[in-house]
Amino acid sequence: MFVEKIALGMLLVACCLLPAAYSLSPPSCKEILQNTITAIENIQTLKFHLKCNERINGKLLFTESQVKLSRAPRKIYIYLKGPELLWVEGKNNGNCLVNPQGFPYMNLNLDPMGSLMREKQHHTIHQMGFEYFGDIIKNSLNILGINFDTYFKCTGTLTWNSRECYFITAEYPDFAYVDYTVLKGETMVSIAHKLKVSDYMLLEINSGKVKNFHDIKANQKIKAPNVYGNKMVLYIDKETFIPLVIKVYDEKGLFESYEYHGLQLNPKISEEEFTKEYKEYGF
Repeated sequence: MFVEKIALGMLLVACCLLPAAYSLSPPSCKEILQNTITAIENIQTLKFHLKCNERINGKLLFTESQVKLSRAPRKIYIYLKGPELLWVEGKNNGNCLVNPQGFPYMNLNLDPMGSLMREKQHHTIHQMGFEYFGDIIKNSLNILGINFDTYFKCTGTLTWNSRECYFITAEYPDFAYVDYTVLKGETMVSIAHKLKVSDYMLLEINSGKVKNFHDIKANQKIKAPNVYGNKMVLYIDKETFIPLVIKVYDEKGLFESYEYHGLQLNPKISEEEFTKEYKEYGF
């Protein structure tokens, strides 16, 4: 009887510990990215220091910026170690207020999609933050379906900038440029948005016959990548599920990389901080 009581007690302990043991098992790669999508959707405000490398005309161009962002209504302030940018949804006729901190020594009102704002930039200020990246990942999950694990791998964790992160890679050996016929009213930007690829990459690979993002017409044939890149490397914060490092490669090598330092999720940002009159700005 005594032995039976001990055995029963051990069985009850084992049953109590079993759920805890299962809860400690690491999430799958797909679960991590599904959590990432949810975490991005829950973002209302952001502050971060962005370090990026983007390949422009065959060379990597490094830039740094301090960013404040509100999601709805969308408001963005960017400090670029001198120049300042301020864009607020529904204000300034849709233009971005720019303090160049140099010639022509006056504030400028520039179209965020115009050539001056897009010069030597892979992305527009409308793609600042994580929503754009979240859409790329969500599209990959939808398209790959049961083949997801063929392309995406989580090979463990690493420590980056004192944060423990999941190390995820996505490789597309069938990455290629395919023919695309332009429809009426389409631009490089709208095509890239539809295909979930980079509009800058579209412009780059069609540079011989396209001058800018709007220099295309209906029925014109262009080349388009079949996926965003042939390789992607992600450091996903283990606690927040937000990507702190994003690297994208094409057949030439590194296409772009982004590092988010000092990331603050949903900090309180006053309304005044999205006005040109804010005391810390130089507009």
